[in-house]
Amino acid sequence: MAVTKIKPIKSTLSKALDYIENPDKTDGKMLVSSFGCSYETADIEFEYTLSQALQKGNNLAFHLIQSFEPGEVDYQKAHEIGKQLADAVTKGQHEYVLTTHIDKGHVHNHIIFCAVNFVDHHKYNSNKRSYYGIRNMSDKLCRENGLSVGVPGKGSKGKSYAEYQAEKTGTSWKGKLKTALDALIPQVSSFEELLTRLQAAGYEIKPGKYVSCRAPDRNASHALKPSAQTIQRKP
Repeated sequence: MAVTKIKPIKSTLSKALDYIENPDKTDGKMLVSSFGCSYETADIEFEYTLSQALQKGNNLAFHLIQSFEPGEVDYQKAHEIGKQLADAVTKGQHEYVLTTHIDKGHVHNHIIFCAVNFVDHHKYNSNKRSYYGIRNMSDKLCRENGLSVGVPGKGSKGKSYAEYQAEKTGTSWKGKLKTALDALIPQVSSFEELLTRLQAAGYEIKPGKYVSCRAPDRNASHALKPSAQTIQRKP
């Protein structure tokens, strides 16, 4: 799952560009690319486009960040997804610099694009609607690349698109576990009995603070937590 956020740059454009292009963060600038400008002179080229603006305003550029789940994507793929996102957001009308940072525990993209487009010199309008468009596009790209996406109403946890498709077709092991739980819960009087019934069905149970349940012939496991709301005693 990729998390996105965007903020305006009102001053120190060159400093912001220097930060995202830091060679220590971008594999010696191997993970730096640009559109409509050269990343070495982007601040100067942005300023020229800004000077042609038909509307007054304080924003020099916008800084879009796209952060991926730890271990979910390699940096080459992340950079490719970042470019697709930048192209979709700017529609080929704004200069931008894209970098991928690999110095943290999670891979993340930085996209800085000029606040004014070079086609008709109108300013980019950043608001809730445009942000939701960015987030939806990022989710779409994640799905297309088999990465997890946010599930509305389910908090911040995501599921991979492949897993989502598997659940729809009934082949997901998590989906099968859920079906097994839904069938067993009305029949048992305790959490311990539920675990016993799951073991009898071929699931491997690993005790601990949160009990893990491993599906037959699967390497992955799913945590189960006792809950009075989900396991009710028979009358």
